[in-house]
Amino acid sequence: MTKKERYTAVLNWFQENAESSVTELDYQNNYQLLIAVILSAQCTDKRVNLITPALFEAFPVPEVMAASSQDEVFEYIKSCSYPNNKAKSLVGMAKKLMEEYNGEVPTDFDSLITLPGVGRKTANVMLSVAFDTPAMAVDTHVFRVANRIGLTDNSKNPLQTERELVKHIPLSMLSEAHHWLILHGRYICVARKPKCEICGLKDWCKYYQKHKSITNE
Repeated sequence: MTKKERYTAVLNWFQENAESSVTELDYQNNYQLLIAVILSAQCTDKRVNLITPALFEAFPVPEVMAASSQDEVFEYIKSCSYPNNKAKSLVGMAKKLMEEYNGEVPTDFDSLITLPGVGRKTANVMLSVAFDTPAMAVDTHVFRVANRIGLTDNSKNPLQTERELVKHIPLSMLSEAHHWLILHGRYICVARKPKCEICGLKDWCKYYQKHKSITNE
């Protein structure tokens, strides 16, 4: 099977069978989405969604968060991973929004990655989800699933994965494919014991073809 054939088959399967292609984070505007995505780093969306209602109420606009302290924000997010670092990033992000972007979340990649707490993955999430711009955000789920299926050739880091996926997935499908891969990794192709027995991608998956004698036992 060629790589092109594998991509075509996998994307066609997702188009026909994927139930959802939207983020599972709860938000009402771009500012709230940016906060949620920053919090979601190495933390589950479920946990983030438990944290954000009170956080959004306390800091409804960037101006309020920019005028707050790291300690104040920490109290609202202390149940998520790395709360100290994230509290510092959120306050810094809000201050930069106020100082350089009139309190608005910027719409381009280069500006987004200048914000505290915003790396390549977060910037790409914002582009695809908030601004409907074709982008492939690579988190641990996307990285794992793409390698297992064989969409990438043993990529060593998220940037390699991103470049290869962007090369082979049509621009019109990039943002949707990002969510397909995340959700597949979150619920089916999980890290420790992938649920190969119920996976619809078995016929095209390199991992399954290599391990099927074990997974079928």
